Amino acid sequence: MAGRGAFSSKIGFILAGAGSAIGLGAIWRFPYMTGQNGGAVFVLVFLACCFLIGVPVMIAEITLGRHTQRNPVGTFNLLHGGPLWKAVGALCVLSGFMIFSWYSVIAGWVVGYLWETARGTFNTVQSAEHVGEFFAAYVSHAPTVLFLHFVIIAATAGIVLRGVKEGIEALSKWLMPVLFVLLILLAIRAVTLPGAGAGLEFYLKPDFSKFSAKMLLAAMGQALFSLSIGMGTMLTYGSYLSKKEDIPGAAAWITFFEILISLIAGFAVLPAVSAMGQSFTDGPRLIFVVLPSIFALMPGGYLFGVGFYVLVIIAVLTSTVSILEVPVAYLVDERRWSRRSATLMVSAVSFVLGIPAGLSFGANDFLTRMDFFTIVSTAFGDISLSIGCLFVALFLGWVWGVRKGVAEIEAGGTRFRLAPLWSFLLRYVAPISILIVFANVIIALLR
Repeated sequence: MAGRGAFSSKIGFILAGAGSAIGLGAIWRFPYMTGQNGGAVFVLVFLACCFLIGVPVMIAEITLGRHTQRNPVGTFNLLHGGPLWKAVGALCVLSGFMIFSWYSVIAGWVVGYLWETARGTFNTVQSAEHVGEFFAAYVSHAPTVLFLHFVIIAATAGIVLRGVKEGIEALSKWLMPVLFVLLILLAIRAVTLPGAGAGLEFYLKPDFSKFSAKMLLAAMGQALFSLSIGMGTMLTYGSYLSKKEDIPGAAAWITFFEILISLIAGFAVLPAVSAMGQSFTDGPRLIFVVLPSIFALMPGGYLFGVGFYVLVIIAVLTSTVSILEVPVAYLVDERRWSRRSATLMVSAVSFVLGIPAGLSFGANDFLTRMDFFTIVSTAFGDISLSIGCLFVALFLGWVWGVRKGVAEIEAGGTRFRLAPLWSFLLRYVAPISILIVFANVIIALLR
């Protein structure tokens, strides 16, 4: 289809997919979700969700996208056309809109922190409390927050306008390994800080008394969010993939990189939380309070801090372009819009939708009191992704059919030896697990 584009190689697809996963979901959201949900027990449940739900659904999404060469709405319309499945495709596109709108707010904070680090704001940090006070003032200043929100939206739009190969793939190819190395160095420094032992124990020693339905939903939502599934991202990326590529192998590599970076990010942040005397339950502010405190203590911390935030911005952009691509692909495929018109329209709407989230950290009392950001991120970062994954699993597993899925996976000559296991996980484990979690959450709310 004209205007769609395609990945030029398997490695380009894997790095783009990994880049989609290795953004704020791994570096920012995973550490604070772990802190809020019981530490090591959350990590174990997160890993189980990645392997038992995430990987099977990722393979399904990529397979559906490659088979149809369409976006989520186009895929379900082409393969079924029923109103339920049209609604599932529409939910994927809506989730892309909403997640992009609030994700870009947090990404804007990273841009702001790069600027503040470069100008030496954190060079004379006396304590983590000092950084915490700075952070609270920074994110409550509406003009700054909304300007940075716009910067991320504009930068993402600029990349998506260049298309799949020249924009998305080119961005992903070179800088992810450097981020990986810097994150390892940061983790080494964090675990060697005086007082880091409590954080390591919290991160590595499970306390099963903290296990709950709410924590299970959070772990599942984190797995799906960080793997970029349930909102049509991998389905859309799969639609740009050549028939000769190995879908299960690509999914395995993407998952491996995402899990590895998430775990390293946990080592970089949580031990430092205890070393800096902060609370593990502080949530989204952790990475913006703890890391500048670490940089202030490190030899060469100024250069390390600038380099880290530059590369986190790159990781952020590889995620935001994947999220923006979903609604853009819908408008290109289904509405016959040009890529330029689709990108500009979606970006403009996402900027407007993100304004309430941007104002909910002190800039607007009403939005702050109702915790608007948490409501939106839970609705579209946990619940909608879980619903999307549930219906993708049901569709390929029971409606379109596993046999057709396996035939598409093997279309390029690759034999899918784990097809029986994949079929079992996709048809039974993934949907039943998601339904059990939702049932427990609803029961807990009704009590």
